[in-house]
Amino acid sequence: MTLGEKLNQHRKAKNYTQDYVAEVLGVTPQAVSKWENDQSCPDIMLLPRIADLYETTTDELLSRESAPITAVVPEEKRKSIDDMVLRIRVEDEGDRINVNLPLALVRIFLSSGKTPSISIGGNNDLSSMFDWNMLIEIVEKGVIGRLVEVECSDGAYIVVETV
Repeated sequence: MTLGEKLNQHRKAKNYTQDYVAEVLGVTPQAVSKWENDQSCPDIMLLPRIADLYETTTDELLSRESAPITAVVPEEKRKSIDDMVLRIRVEDEGDRINVNLPLALVRIFLSSGKTPSISIGGNNDLSSMFDWNMLIEIVEKGVIGRLVEVECSDGAYIVVETV
């Protein structure tokens, strides 16, 4: 997969327009189009900003292979669960909501017998969509990346991943 194809794929996965990407990066929409069509490449100094925008790494953008969405990290390379964050992203009717929840905080809630509750839009309790204890268990076993991905019938899109 070429750099242009990856940039195009990441942009579309985020439902961003070329105009939006251009505005955020301070370039023209034509520049974004040329990158995605492999007619030119972004300036090397823009790559970290592009990676941040698409919530990926510069390594993934520049490698010939795509990074896996979910992976199991060998025990000797795992981060402590107390140093990890659960990233929840909800996109609904043009709104983008990001919640970064330290997993150490989730463990504290669970050990006290409580379940974390995350409500977005007043009545959408995201907590009921997954089992918090199971989530902690699989992260402790080294599973990282995208853990939950839901496309709701009302058009909402929800992603839960560890970082």
